[in-house]
Amino acid sequence: MTAIIEACGKQYRVNPGDTLYVEKLGVEDGASYTFDKVLAIFNDDGTATFGKPVVEGATVTATVAKTGKGKKIIVYKMRPKKNYRRKQGHRQPYTKVTIDAINA
Repeated sequence: MTAIIEACGKQYRVNPGDTLYVEKLGVEDGASYTFDKVLAIFNDDGTATFGKPVVEGATVTATVAKTGKGKKIIVYKMRPKKNYRRKQGHRQPYTKVTIDAINA
């Protein structure tokens, strides 16, 4: 069984047992989290259920593996010949989740 979920403004195609990196959810490590915005469900027999906009009564449960920060990116701004230079680093926070079950 496969599902398409919406999490933090992005869409993900998930199967049970998948590991997924999403935006920071604000949940402690080891806790269970339920995604209730399920956009579509694909069964093993080839049938599909699409929501308008979400599938009613369908949820995806996941376990939070860890939270952390991604790799640092450098934001550098410069205006030539104006003596304007700004250097800034950014590390995007994320939550790593493991999909447990798709409840349809």
